[in-house]
Amino acid sequence: MRTALLQFLRDETGATAIEYALLGVLVAVALAASFAVLGDSLSSLFGTGAGGPAAIIGEAADTL
Repeated sequence: MRTALLQFLRDETGATAIEYALLGVLVAVALAASFAVLGDSLSSLFGTGAGGPAAIIGEAADTL
């Protein structure tokens, strides 16, 4: 029983999986926060309409 307990305490194979899980959660939280902060500005940057990229590219193609 004592050797099984000592072997269990020395086993570190699960620690790597937990570290990767925590790193994945950290990346997901960072992405969600950046999307929340930059969402509206990116929408207006790539938006449609008279000042959108599609309209500008269309106007440039018309001048060719």
